[in-house]
Amino acid sequence: MGRLRYLTQDDLAPEDQDIPRLKSNITRAVAHSPRLARLVAARGMYLRHESGLDARLRELAILQVGYSTRSAYEWAHHIDVALSFGVSADDIRAIGLETRGQHSHLGPLASAVLAAARSLTDDLVLPQDIFDRLAGELSNEHLVDLFVAIAEYNGLVRVMAAIEIDLEAEYLPYLDRFPLPAANSPEQAPLQ
Repeated sequence: MGRLRYLTQDDLAPEDQDIPRLKSNITRAVAHSPRLARLVAARGMYLRHESGLDARLRELAILQVGYSTRSAYEWAHHIDVALSFGVSADDIRAIGLETRGQHSHLGPLASAVLAAARSLTDDLVLPQDIFDRLAGELSNEHLVDLFVAIAEYNGLVRVMAAIEIDLEAEYLPYLDRFPLPAANSPEQAPLQ
């Protein structure tokens, strides 16, 4: 059980009962701050439906954040989202290969996106060579959207860890199909 009660529509004031995505545990916990819940949902919906950044690249970046931090909640939820946007199972498996420095089928741009997400997640820096590879392929608008997506989900995995958000049962099969690294793996330290 998470550290905060998961709110339902009935728990909220009438003016807050239309908070988007109130079925997910993270939204139900963040709804303790209704205005913030709206802002978080709006940023996620912008990134998912309004940004011109290629959906596959966006989801690969978000999945890399979930993988690097071992956030089961983020990883499983975004596997579901990624598959719905056309990311393949092989693309998802490539994240582990790329994290371990192994070759994958991903092209140079997708590999650079994963490298950026890993570096910003693990070291809080973006090496110039990775920035240059991204800037050579993406517009400034798409670069900003990519960096905000990486930052947004790095923030959310930390909120999930602090509140100890429970993964909903319907997402558990994704963890079986695409397991995260073991806790003692050198691939990164775990977050909730």
